[in-house]
Amino acid sequence: MGGEARPRFLCAESSFESARVVLLGCPFDETASFRRGARSGPDAIREASDCLETFSPHLDKDLSDAALCDLGDLDFPSGDTEAVLASIKAEASRIFRAGKRPVFLGGEHLVSLPLVEAALELFPGLAVFQWDAHADLREDYLGERLSHACAVRRILELDGVGTLRQFGVRSGTREEFEWMRANDTMRPLTPEAVAAALQEAGDSAVYLTIDVDVVNPGEMSGTGSPEPGGPGLDALVDCVRVLDTSGARVIGADVVELAPEWDPTGASAVAAAKIVRELALVMGA
Repeated sequence: MGGEARPRFLCAESSFESARVVLLGCPFDETASFRRGARSGPDAIREASDCLETFSPHLDKDLSDAALCDLGDLDFPSGDTEAVLASIKAEASRIFRAGKRPVFLGGEHLVSLPLVEAALELFPGLAVFQWDAHADLREDYLGERLSHACAVRRILELDGVGTLRQFGVRSGTREEFEWMRANDTMRPLTPEAVAAALQEAGDSAVYLTIDVDVVNPGEMSGTGSPEPGGPGLDALVDCVRVLDTSGARVIGADVVELAPEWDPTGASAVAAAKIVRELALVMGA
């Protein structure tokens, strides 16, 4: 894990043993296909959280009332993607088996693969909700099957995975869009669509993966593969509120693809930190 010099998220002062919600950073971006920088995402989110209030007016909840632990970042071996993924899965499995509700901080989208794999050990039939501008359904990217462009395709190949619902996707290959239409996975990122998908999921546990590039790049320029169009941050937070009011079984979540160096204003990091705060409040309920 990272040393004491690293920042901590907002008021994450609980021990692992006493916490209900646990944060863990996965600073990996070796397969980024356009521009890198997501490895700096976790610490940028923590640093930006310092300018947020602990209270969320959207959820009418205060993070100071939650039992929140920040485990820092995992340390990864250089140049070995499979070893990185194995390390992420092992720590995520420990967190899930301890009965905690994790919010993972990326890192590129490939880190979601071992996170979902770890969740499936305890939650077979897990429904996966993907909020993302990109489909991430390629069989490979330039011959590489372990790529952030293939993350969701690899997740679908895991034993026991349940339904997939993809919200906000507006970029992909012809083949990806043909697959999404044939399998009816695409949804707009709206409260109504999220609520309907939660009803479809029924009693299934839900894992939520949020690629920050789902947000319009006018509000989220600090990401590796910005995609024009898309909802604003307020619309995304409205969708998080649905997770709270619906009583959905959200057992884990990640926020990935923040690349803070591409937004020198720091606004993207603050927006990502706000998303993490809202998720932590939902998960801690």
